[in-house]
Amino acid sequence: MVKSFRDLLVWQRSMQLTFAIYRLTQNFPREEAYGLTSQIRRSAVSIPSNIAEGQGRLSTGEFRQFLGVARGSNCEVQTQLEISRSLGYGDMKTIEEAEGLSGEVGKMINAILQSLQA
Repeated sequence: MVKSFRDLLVWQRSMQLTFAIYRLTQNFPREEAYGLTSQIRRSAVSIPSNIAEGQGRLSTGEFRQFLGVARGSNCEVQTQLEISRSLGYGDMKTIEEAEGLSGEVGKMINAILQSLQA
């Protein structure tokens, strides 16, 4: 049984995703500090934050709601990674790492949501 949100593999992977996003955006153009850099970082931070908050709530329904928000934030990250790639921001290796982690996190969130419906 999960005792803490820190025990959730999806939370651990989403933290890795967040760290990858921060590494990626360190070298974004300075003029993007309040634009794409800020937006993708906030979206990434939102994923593990919502997973943690949902797991800490009292009901399964609340947990599902927060997982839904985390899933939406993950979709935002995927969109912002595509924008970054198209604009030539960041190195491709880190973008690919982040995309892989984001895909994995998305599958994990969906699996948890399905298990909570049963």
